[in-house]
Amino acid sequence: MDYFILTINPGSTSTKIALYKNKEELFKENITHPHDEVEEFDSINEQEPMRMKAVLEALEKHGYKPEDLSIVMGRGGMLPPVKVGGYKVNDKMLQLIYGEKIPQHASNLGAVLANDIAEMAGVEAYIYDAVSACEFPPVAKITGMKEIERRSFYHVLNCRAVAIRYAESIGKKYEDLNLLITHLGGGITAGAHCKGKIIDSLADDNGPFAPERAGSVPLLNIIEMCYSGNYTRKDMMGKVRGKGGLRSLLGTSDGREIQKMIENGDKHATLVMEAQAYQIAKGIALMSPALRGDCDAIIVTGGLAYNTFLVEDVKKYIGWLGKVVVMPGEYEMEALALGGLRILHGEESVHEL
Repeated sequence: MDYFILTINPGSTSTKIALYKNKEELFKENITHPHDEVEEFDSINEQEPMRMKAVLEALEKHGYKPEDLSIVMGRGGMLPPVKVGGYKVNDKMLQLIYGEKIPQHASNLGAVLANDIAEMAGVEAYIYDAVSACEFPPVAKITGMKEIERRSFYHVLNCRAVAIRYAESIGKKYEDLNLLITHLGGGITAGAHCKGKIIDSLADDNGPFAPERAGSVPLLNIIEMCYSGNYTRKDMMGKVRGKGGLRSLLGTSDGREIQKMIENGDKHATLVMEAQAYQIAKGIALMSPALRGDCDAIIVTGGLAYNTFLVEDVKKYIGWLGKVVVMPGEYEMEALALGGLRILHGEESVHEL
């Protein structure tokens, strides 16, 4: 029997979708949302109708409609700590996403969009390898404030996918390896994978700065800004996600524009990119104690991993920790589709909140 699997992966300024017939990719679309369009909305949740319209138009453009689908798979967002694998989208999950108890993030819309389209299609919607999926030991959860516990917000979907690919390439199982994996994209995260479990991670708000995210910034300065009277909560959230990082430092997050700046002799742009590589390396190193020095490989993945200049700079800082393997790009759509296919075949159990 043939199964048609729609995968949806919302990002800060994009909504990626792909349609698979079993394991075969039928089409893939990267729907971009200009900054001006996104910033018209007061919250990420309010973007749902705009993104939904774009997804349905893309589906129709390729000659398909919701009724053709067997299952809809969305990227999992910043839910309370969950297990890796598939979760059925249910009312409890949607209530959490529309509430105020979890951070707002574009990935949360993966469940919402998947559910909306699944209802039109008369099929089930699932998320897979949510951003918050992890297995932190108790020691990794403690912070210096009793009110705050460390949680994992990490590019789980892509990082597990590349980990499995890497293990297969050397004739081993993911569960046999210890890996440090960093995802370089619109946000930058790093994680420690110990024998198939993610035992620590560095989120995009407490690690390296990224194209549009500020990363880790001295906390006392943030407190002063918050109480200065010059910024609203929305302003500050924008500085952390959306208007931070390269966009704040150089006025653009477009790598092509930044490369032109560097080629034209812009010393500040050169320094900023060197600083980004330095911070990425520091982020990877921060994860290394979780593996106690037993690291089989350091994997660098994500869209920015295609930037050979950036990656070579990272290697110079981090190569002493272990073998560095570069696996550029993103395998998230394929990972969602294969997860959906395993669910349809009954090969993988499904969780519920």
